[in-house]
Amino acid sequence: MGAAGSKLEKALGDQFPEGERYFGFENFGNTCYCNSVLQALYFCAPFREQLLQHYANNKADAEDNLLTCLADLFSQISSQKKKTGVIAPKRFVQRLKKQNELFRSYMHQDAHEFLNYLLNELVEILEKEAQGTKTDNATSSSPEKIANGLKVPQENGVHKEPIVTWVHKIFQGILTNETRCLRCETVTARDETFLDLSLDIEQNSSITSCLKNFSSTETLHAEDKFFCDKCCSLQEAQKRMKIKKPPHILVIHLKRFKYIEQLGRYKKLSYRVVFPLELKLSNTVEEYVDIEYSLFAVVVHVGSGPNHGHYVSLVKSHNHWLFFDDESVEMIEESAVQTFFGSSQEYSSNTDHGYILLYESLVTR
Repeated sequence: MGAAGSKLEKALGDQFPEGERYFGFENFGNTCYCNSVLQALYFCAPFREQLLQHYANNKADAEDNLLTCLADLFSQISSQKKKTGVIAPKRFVQRLKKQNELFRSYMHQDAHEFLNYLLNELVEILEKEAQGTKTDNATSSSPEKIANGLKVPQENGVHKEPIVTWVHKIFQGILTNETRCLRCETVTARDETFLDLSLDIEQNSSITSCLKNFSSTETLHAEDKFFCDKCCSLQEAQKRMKIKKPPHILVIHLKRFKYIEQLGRYKKLSYRVVFPLELKLSNTVEEYVDIEYSLFAVVVHVGSGPNHGHYVSLVKSHNHWLFFDDESVEMIEESAVQTFFGSSQEYSSNTDHGYILLYESLVTR
């Protein structure tokens, strides 16, 4: 890797970003799913910044969990004297396997499942920490205040506000599910939060068309009729999903693995799905119409089937695109990103397909 590292330094020359580090990750037997996602997260600027800041503030009494193991890894990378090289994310991988038996085997794992698990786990750890802080503050309140009933914390909280962590602030968006009764025209809206969007894909399509399909209107009839509270009966209705509040970092998961009934197993869809470097979100509520995003990372699945293969990642850092493949890191042209859109023919020699896309909002909110 020494040679590869110096090759990257030569390629960037005096354009090597000040203070940046480009390190490959050692593979511990099929841990490419983990390596590729961690590289994408490392180059997600707000995530790295918040994680390192949290680590610096809580280092003294840090408990050994996925959050501290990840922060420790990011801290190791950012404080390296060398600009390039290889790091072994051993502590993080060991913690991951210890905590979740799903990732214990040497079988091929799913990068999206891992990303999902990791973000939810980080949220849980941060929520527990926040609750611990709240409890400490409540118990340290003066006894008079508590006795006088001025500061009694709501235990089974009547007004218990949901804790919003920095992971939520970065990745969480809100979807609104609108259902319109076709008899009385009453619209029922239900909101739900998301950390990523999983999109169905079609051959020779684009992210924009996949998002439009995600928000297309569906008619509920026959056995699927909707119970309208106003009509007090089951009625035909129209349903659609819109993005009510777009996240700062938009994570899009392309559903490339589909269960085929006739085969009785999952099949990889190698469909060509164009993902632009700049994305305009149009399936939002009016307030956020045409919000713009910029692509900064792609987790790529390499291989023809769902149960075997390899993961690599493409990352944009300081206007340069880099290709991370476990220990190896190299510079690529921006135009090379389109070679990962997928194949327009069913059987193609190209099996490197974009699987998870990370976009950053160009609007600071």
